[in-house]
Amino acid sequence: MTAGERIVVVGAGVAGLTTAVVLAEAGASVRVIAEQVPGVTSLAAGAMWGPYLVEPKNKVDQWGQRSLEILRELAKDPATGVRLTSGIEASRTAEAPPDWATTLPGFRLCEPTELPVGFSAGYRFTVPLIDMPTYLDYLLRRLHAAGGTIERRRLTSLAEVGPAPAIVNCTGLGAKDLLPDPDLRPTRGQHVVVTNPGLTEFFSEDTGLSPDLLCFYPHGDTVVLGGTAIDDEGGLAPDDMAAAGILARCIQVEPRLAQVRVLEHRIGVRPSRATVRMEAEPDEAAGTVVVHNYGHGGAGVTLSWGCAEEARKLLSAK
Repeated sequence: MTAGERIVVVGAGVAGLTTAVVLAEAGASVRVIAEQVPGVTSLAAGAMWGPYLVEPKNKVDQWGQRSLEILRELAKDPATGVRLTSGIEASRTAEAPPDWATTLPGFRLCEPTELPVGFSAGYRFTVPLIDMPTYLDYLLRRLHAAGGTIERRRLTSLAEVGPAPAIVNCTGLGAKDLLPDPDLRPTRGQHVVVTNPGLTEFFSEDTGLSPDLLCFYPHGDTVVLGGTAIDDEGGLAPDDMAAAGILARCIQVEPRLAQVRVLEHRIGVRPSRATVRMEAEPDEAAGTVVVHNYGHGGAGVTLSWGCAEEARKLLSAK
């Protein structure tokens, strides 16, 4: 990658915008092409840093740790929407904490009296929480400040990008039809945003592979309640029954949530894949190289900066 090199980033979710920022700030001439700016799925994220059901582990650990370093720095500026917040992740089956959790600041096992009824184990730590609408706006501002441009357009193939020395494919679930990639599958997620009754700490249950998640993330005057993770469903319409279940699960853990007012429903479709696709694919006929950066599942924010820097390295090595 050379200074001033023209690079097209396809997709404007958290992966696409972060990658575009990294490339533009490295001196490239970056144009983002996306139908939705910012992407709907990224807007719907909770979001808390944590490598959530994503592989390959060795690379995920590297990408996640790099993102964690940067998010901690961003948390020093309230305008980014990133805040370091303490809270509890708990389990009803006495699961051991994951390796990544034990390295976080303030990590310690919970006393039984700290846990809600029905939970047998838990641990406390401090981690970045991200208010996604604010954060995505921040990334857009940073991209524009670095000279990046955005074109709102729907693509049916990467060939429609037009002549470009390099393309970075950050289309998430869109890659399923765009490439196509049959290994991608949709995982529908829903959150309920409510007024904050005074919560300052997060809570998350380790629900394993269950489609019914339980978490709440306070963001100032609001709280994001979650959630669902329904495989092979891609609809974006609110599900009233799912929303009622989310509220009921969260109220059982935190009774103050029984008094809140529902502000909105956020629905997104996670791009699930057996492994994240992060690789360069030369297209000699078109005279371009495509770097794929998608398939992050529910860990898009967690891996965003690490994967963006990996994309830059792949482009520099082409």
